[in-house]
Amino acid sequence: MATIIKETLSIKEAMTHINTIDISKFSRLLSRILQKLHLKTERPFSEEEEEKLQSALAMEKPVLTLVLETISFILEQAVYHNTKPATLKQQLEALGMESDKADTLCQAWTTTGPDVIEKIRERIFAPKKLEQVGWQMSLQMGQSNQAKLKAPHAVLELGLQHEDTEQRENVLVEFNHQQLLEFYHKLETIQAQLDSLT
Repeated sequence: MATIIKETLSIKEAMTHINTIDISKFSRLLSRILQKLHLKTERPFSEEEEEKLQSALAMEKPVLTLVLETISFILEQAVYHNTKPATLKQQLEALGMESDKADTLCQAWTTTGPDVIEKIRERIFAPKKLEQVGWQMSLQMGQSNQAKLKAPHAVLELGLQHEDTEQRENVLVEFNHQQLLEFYHKLETIQAQLDSLT
C-alpha cells in the first residue's frame, strides 16, 4: 500500500487538534471543504466565517489555519491518487486521526469524492467554457478606386466563462476574405475526414 500522506510534525500536530473537534462540526467542516476543493482561487471559508469557526471550535487562528490546510491537503492527495476509502482510513489512523473522525472523512470522501474528481478534471482540461457564439458577416462593395470590389468580412463573437471565478469574457475574432476562404477549406477537409470515418 503506497503512502499518499507523509507524516510530518505539522500533520501530527494538526491531527491532535482535529481529534478535539465535535463529530457533527467536523462533518460540516468536511462538507464545506469538499464543496470548494476544485476552486483553486477560492478559500473554503471567508475571513468572517473563519472568525466564527475560531469561536465555534475554540481554536486560535494559526491552529484553525493548520487544521483547514491539513484537511484540504489530505483531500487533495486523495483526489490526486484517487484513493479508495478503506486505504484512506488506514493511512489517516496511522497518522493519528481517531477512528470516528477517519470514518467521517472517508464517508464524506465516498459520497463526494467522484464528483470532486470530475470537477477538478474539468478545471484542468477546460478552464474556460464556451457559453455562446455570435457572428456577423458583411460584404464591402466597391470603392472609388476599385469599382468591382466585393470583399466579405466576418466577425465571430465567443462568450467564454471562467470555471473558477464565473467571470464572463467576450472574444472577437475577425476574418478577412482570404482568412474566410482558408477557414472554409479547413472545414471542408474536416468534414471529408469525418465522412470517411462513418
